[in-house]
Amino acid sequence: MGNSIIIFLMNTLYLVATPIGNLEDLSPRAERILREAHLIAAEDTRVTGKLLAHFKISTAQTSYYEHNKLKKLDRVLTALNEGDIALVSDAGMPGINDPGYELVKAALAAGHEVSPIPGASAPIAALVASGLATDSFLYLGYLPRKSKERRDKLAEVKNQPYTLIFLESPHRVLKALADIEAVLGNRQIAVARELTKMYEEFFRGDTVSAREHFEINKPRGEFTLVVAGKKLEDAQWTEASLNIAIDAGIAEGESPSALAKRLAKESGWARRDVYNRISLIK
Repeated sequence: MGNSIIIFLMNTLYLVATPIGNLEDLSPRAERILREAHLIAAEDTRVTGKLLAHFKISTAQTSYYEHNKLKKLDRVLTALNEGDIALVSDAGMPGINDPGYELVKAALAAGHEVSPIPGASAPIAALVASGLATDSFLYLGYLPRKSKERRDKLAEVKNQPYTLIFLESPHRVLKALADIEAVLGNRQIAVARELTKMYEEFFRGDTVSAREHFEINKPRGEFTLVVAGKKLEDAQWTEASLNIAIDAGIAEGESPSALAKRLAKESGWARRDVYNRISLIK
C-alpha cells in the first residue's frame, strides 16, 4: 500500500471590520462573511457574541487576543486548513491596536489568502471629520500610560509635519492633553468622543481650550485625538507650556540638570533659561 498524501486546500483569512458603536455600520458583506466562515477568531468572544446574536449569526468562535495570540496561533492555522476564518476585534478594523499581525504573517507564509473586509475605523473617522489636514497623517495608537514616557513619545514626533492621531482613555485624556500642550505647543486639535454612538461629540479648537473644556466637562467614553502637524513657522514653546513641562518633570523625579537638558532640546528655549526656571519653580 502506497503512502497516503494529505492535501490542504488554501483557504482565506478574512479581516472583518466590525462597528465601533453603531451596529448599522456592519456592512452586508461583513455580515455574510461572518455567517459563512468556518470559525470566527475574536478578540473577546463575549463582545463579538453580542454582535452575532444581534444579526442571528451562529458561527463558532474562538478567542484570539493579546495574551493568548502566540499560544492560539497554531490552533487558528489548523482551523484555517479546514475552512475560511474571520478575524475580528472588539470594534473597528482587526490588526489595528489589537492582535492580528502575527496571524496574518503566518497565514500568508502557509500559502493562504488574506482579504480585508473594510468598515468602521475610529482613527480614520476622527481624521476626516477633524477639520485638519488629511493628505498625510501619522497614526500612533494609544499614548504611553506614564507621563515621562508619554512626553518622550510626543517629543519623537514634535517636528513632524503630518497630522497626528492618538487614541486615549477617559481617565488619562486630561493628562495627555496637558503633555501634548507642553511638548507640541498650543496646536489645533480635534478631540472625538464616542464616535458613531448616541453621545458622539467633537471638540475642535486648540490644545489649551481643549484641556480647559474637559477640565470643566468630565471626560466620558473613548477618545480619539487628532493634532495638527508642525508648521515651518512654529516658534518655541510658550512660557506657560514650558512651566507645565517643568512641573511634570519635577513630579516625575527628574533631576534639574537632566530636565533642563531635555526641555531645552524639546522647547527651543536656552538650557540656562530652562534651568533657572526649574530652580524658581522647585
